Amino acid sequence: MTVVWSDLLAALALLLVIEGVIPFVNPQALRRMLATMNQLDDRSLRIAGLVSMVMGVVMLYVVR
Repeated sequence: MTVVWSDLLAALALLLVIEGVIPFVNPQALRRMLATMNQLDDRSLRIAGLVSMVMGVVMLYVVR
């Protein structure tokens, strides 16, 4: 399997676009979300991160 750098860069660019949507559209909602996340314990944040990673891997598997 060869690594295609253009695919990786395209994925990173898409990540930046998606991450920029919420602060652009509704910055107040982002502030509320970050304040809520700040109150979560480490275990909850780790579980949310794990779920996010697993969903990403599953989506990548389905797409590819």
